[in-house]
Amino acid sequence: MAKKTLRFLFTLCIVWPVIWLWLGLRVKHRERLPQSGPAIIVANHNSHMDVFALLSLFSLRLQQRVHPVAAADYFLRNKWLAWFTLHILNIIPVVRNGGEADPLAGCEKALRDNKILILFPEGTRGEPGKLAALKPGIWHLVQRMPEVPVIPVWLSGTERVMAKGNRIPLPLFIDANVGEKVSWIADKHAYTESLLQHFLHLQSHLEGQHNHEHTPHA
Repeated sequence: MAKKTLRFLFTLCIVWPVIWLWLGLRVKHRERLPQSGPAIIVANHNSHMDVFALLSLFSLRLQQRVHPVAAADYFLRNKWLAWFTLHILNIIPVVRNGGEADPLAGCEKALRDNKILILFPEGTRGEPGKLAALKPGIWHLVQRMPEVPVIPVWLSGTERVMAKGNRIPLPLFIDANVGEKVSWIADKHAYTESLLQHFLHLQSHLEGQHNHEHTPHA
């Protein structure tokens, strides 16, 4: 109960003021977000701020059932970071190169418990503002439960906030463009390509909207 209360206070007193007031999160197509699990949110990844932006899309009530998926070797590398990420951020750690152990077992269990996962198919933070090649991990997870909805979200602006080498959140607008559900395709390459096209579609629409807003009208 104490950890749940700490998570509630961290969101209410730190995450939401930073994301909504300091940075100014703007959400497009919020109605496409899942209101219950199981579901998977997939997003592009260029900054540590991505996780906080995505968590902020959900109500305080629902956030208790939302779990970012993160690399164990990075986020559990010391006991203080491990405690914070496991109990406050509510992550599900994935062991990369874990030998014979099933790295997706925790994710599958969470989905079967009707949780909502946050996944970054690029696998790690990429070059700011650019989408890196998508890893097949999402396909391996979804093939176990192909009925689970996968909703893509394109994040813009977070790459200028806390990308690699940038530790200070700067006051600027960040955007989250929520896409339509990605249909399951049994072929791994075709599914990954479909997900890539969803991301590029969301990116182009968001950039087109910004260009229109900045174009002077006669």
